Amino acid sequence: MKLSCTRENLHQGLSITSHITSKNVNLPVLQNVLVKADGGAIRFTTTNLEIAVSCSVRGKVEVPGEFTVPSKLFFDYVSLLPNETVTVEEAGTSMSVSCAGNKTRMNGLPASEFPLVPEVTASRSYRIPVASFRSALSQVLFAVATNESRPELAGVCIRFGNSGTNSTMTLAATDSYRLAEAVVPLPAGSVETEETVIIPARTLSEVNRILSVFKDEVDSPAEISLKLSDNQAAFDYGTVELVSRLIEGHYPDYRQIIPKSFQTQSLLDRDDMVKAVKTASLFSRTGLFDVTLEFDVNEKKLRVKATDAARGDNTAECGAEATGSDNNVTVNYRYLLDGLNAMGGDRVSFKMIDGGNPCVISPSEGTGYLYIVMPIKQ
Repeated sequence: MKLSCTRENLHQGLSITSHITSKNVNLPVLQNVLVKADGGAIRFTTTNLEIAVSCSVRGKVEVPGEFTVPSKLFFDYVSLLPNETVTVEEAGTSMSVSCAGNKTRMNGLPASEFPLVPEVTASRSYRIPVASFRSALSQVLFAVATNESRPELAGVCIRFGNSGTNSTMTLAATDSYRLAEAVVPLPAGSVETEETVIIPARTLSEVNRILSVFKDEVDSPAEISLKLSDNQAAFDYGTVELVSRLIEGHYPDYRQIIPKSFQTQSLLDRDDMVKAVKTASLFSRTGLFDVTLEFDVNEKKLRVKATDAARGDNTAECGAEATGSDNNVTVNYRYLLDGLNAMGGDRVSFKMIDGGNPCVISPSEGTGYLYIVMPIKQ
């Protein structure tokens, strides 16, 4: 194998693929990137056996072939090279890389040891607007459960459906303490049959990172393609493909915990509420992270209180266009701030029944995002 390409192309291909490699004592080749030169393209592929990412870049192929070298080492080395043409050549059990007077040799493993990345035989596919998808991912991924005791909660539930004549993709994530739901509009007629899949959070985080690599490029595609088979998902974006397994099982029916009627409804300035919660949080109890929200309907105010036996107590206030009855609820301030920071817009709607039921938070305008926080029961 012998090839040459610009340092910029090489760096982009490796920056997209080098993040998912994993240390594996039994399979050291999983730390490597497969470099395949064929025709006028150079393809980089990495896998951790759950996710596989591949990316093609343009280059000049003098001798076709394929070889694997340590992914992180290759990426770190290329990052330090000048913006000149890079020449890569396989030499037995190693690969030489030269660029403008810089020359190195990296030991690798033959391509035959690299795991075979399965082809996804898609039975259905969807085209998703990239800007809306990235926004939705940033609004739900933080709510995914980090512990694997319930595997389905370690993924994001994605539901494809139709609302009237409009097709939508709904993303939902919960760790049973809070729940985030974001709706992405799809081109009309995209969804023939309603379906639900659970995609691992790590997969979607990687998709989001890959999309962010391209966000400033003028000619990057406006849509990403998602192809689904019975147990796999494949995301295609330009020259990049990411293949992942799906999580088996049934996602909890979270819609049934969302309250339909409320005792107190408030409209608040999002920045003012964030500041009040952060101020009170300095006095919340370590490990409990509790703050109490008190809504005063007559004075149109929200008071955020916290008390810690060692540090003292604090009450922070902000304006609230509250209707209904006076009310209070104690919540985990970190969960509350996660949701507030994920919302766009200047104002938020906060709805509650009482101190023992879930609180519903959403942007005051628009219906695309919903965030629910469970109360801390005293």
